[in-house]
Amino acid sequence: MSRPVRKAVMEQPSQPLDSFVECFARHPSEALIRNLQTRVSRLDVRGQAFPITVNDGDLPGNCYICNPVTGYIDYALEETRNFAPNPLLRKSLIAMIRAAAVVVRASGLDRAVHVNNWLFSTNPAPVVTRDMAAALRDQLAAQFPGHAILLRSLNTYSDQSALTALVEEGFQLLPSRQIYLFDATAPMGLTTDMKKDLALLRKTPFEEVDNEGFTQADYPACIGLYEQLYLEKYTPLNPQYTPAFLEMAHQSGILRLKGLRDADGQLIAIGGRFQYGRTLTQPLVGYDTRRPQKEGLYRMITAMAKRDALAEGLLFNMSAGAAGFKRNRGAIPAIEYSAVYTRHLSRRRRIATGIIGSVLSRVGVPLLKRFEL
Repeated sequence: MSRPVRKAVMEQPSQPLDSFVECFARHPSEALIRNLQTRVSRLDVRGQAFPITVNDGDLPGNCYICNPVTGYIDYALEETRNFAPNPLLRKSLIAMIRAAAVVVRASGLDRAVHVNNWLFSTNPAPVVTRDMAAALRDQLAAQFPGHAILLRSLNTYSDQSALTALVEEGFQLLPSRQIYLFDATAPMGLTTDMKKDLALLRKTPFEEVDNEGFTQADYPACIGLYEQLYLEKYTPLNPQYTPAFLEMAHQSGILRLKGLRDADGQLIAIGGRFQYGRTLTQPLVGYDTRRPQKEGLYRMITAMAKRDALAEGLLFNMSAGAAGFKRNRGAIPAIEYSAVYTRHLSRRRRIATGIIGSVLSRVGVPLLKRFEL
């Protein structure tokens, strides 16, 4: 399957970016994302503008969207539940993660500047050339001499040129997870499961709600549905968004909302979409998990996003998890990386980061591929 061509253009209008930065200037980060402490500002470099987050470390448990240490220790321990059918392997992985925790903490990756961080679990990367990689490195290393410099959510399918450019300018690649992508620009037919999902959506008795159909009164319900799925069913380590964050993101145009209402007008499923360039993600998904599974709420919310990706010719990054569900609907796997620059930091931190990258590449990536996680 051919990879999409990514144009070197301004990726995001400045108005949503300014709204994003201003909101975090007015409110503590914990008032917007309950399990996150960070500072947000705007970075201008080579004619482009990005949000950056700055963290100074010493915040155990701070959300992984700004803290790789949480991602590589706490979240990794949570993910071992995928190996429940193989208790011996799971026990070995838990022991390995706990042993590696000393090295992960020694890396100081929680003292970091994240570039283009919109604070979503799946955070599409900008176009990065060698010139841009060098400019980001030089400007941020000078401004934050004690911080690692990171870019999240780079994958081997759509970001290969960026990965190459970053490595050539001294960044290291740390594998994070295996994600699934549905490329609406690639020539392929609809799978059987996709056809069934779209048919279910066409005949559903529920009302489909477009972006303009959401009001301020809906934000608490949207967050409640997200929490049922991402915090209660999955893990509270996921970003704990608040209605205030959703209000800012929706009204500024950062997120577009889609959903389903029942006969009483109650929201029963929602999808919050973030488009960056030609990549579409759906970082906020939720549905009423108490309702019968046969209603297919998750299937329909996903089908709505795929339908729109097909109509607009977008690459739909479906994130990680539910591998079988996504593969059966035409998504392909790709390894996702964080690119990190540490050459301006202490020898201890450089060595620790190198060890993390080596272990993840030699052990983590083969496990992700072997078990199709």
